[in-house]
Order: sequence, then C-alpha cells, then structure tokens
Amino acid sequence: MVTQNLALLFAGQGAQYTGMGKDLYAAFLESKLVFDQADRVLGFSLSKLCFSGPEEELKQTQNCQPAILTMSIAAWEAFKSVVHLPPSTFRYVAGLSLGEYSALVVAGAISFADAVYLVRKRGEFMEQEAQASPGSMASVLGLDRDG
Repeated sequence: MVTQNLALLFAGQGAQYTGMGKDLYAAFLESKLVFDQADRVLGFSLSKLCFSGPEEELKQTQNCQPAILTMSIAAWEAFKSVVHLPPSTFRYVAGLSLGEYSALVVAGAISFADAVYLVRKRGEFMEQEAQASPGSMASVLGLDRDG
C-alpha cells in the first residue's frame, strides 16, 4: 500500500550534465513532448544542448536552468506514464532553489511553458548580474555546532 505522505523533491542548478534526458526522450513520448515544447517556447534546441552539449554552454546559467527544469518535468511525465498513482499520493512537492519551479509545475500552480520561459529569463538576469558584479562563493563544512 502507498502511504499518503509522500513528497517529491526536485533538483536545482548544478545537477545538469551532457546527455541528460536523451534516454527519456527516446523511450517516452511524454518526455519527448516536454523537450519539444521547451524547444518551441525558448526558440532554440534546448534538447540538442541537453543531449549533445557542448558542456560549457550547458553550464551557463541561462541554459542550465531551463535544462534542469525540462529534464525534471520530462522525468516526472515518464514516471506518471509508468506508475499510475492518484494525484493525492504526493502530498508535498519542493525544490532546491531552481527546483521550486519544477515543484510549481507538478503542483499545477504554473504551466510548464510559463515556467521554462521564466527560468530562462531568471538565468539570463542572474548571468547579467554576475558579470556586472563579479564575486565568489565559499562553503564552510564540518564546523562544530558549539564551535
């Protein structure tokens, strides 16, 4: 029996890799339709960029954000086509930063077409700001809580 307290968690920026989604595109019509819609909405072949790269171009913020969203929704659509569960099965949806847009699409709060357009713009704005105000980021790991 399936519990009524399952959650979906979607990946954020940094989860991209060349070749992502290619197998889903080939195996599931539902996934192909998602990639094809992203290509139409964005006006360029995001699918080709995901499947073949070049990796440096895929890593650019304005590209990786719509790529990760598209991959997430393509995987979701493939999953739904194989595992037939009522919508109420997943009580929670969430995402890591950019992943929130995938969660919003799955929750029905925003259409995929609107989301892929928005995250492309989000990525463009983030890239522009990063170039205008260069900086860096650091992570601190392993500190003692009382430290």
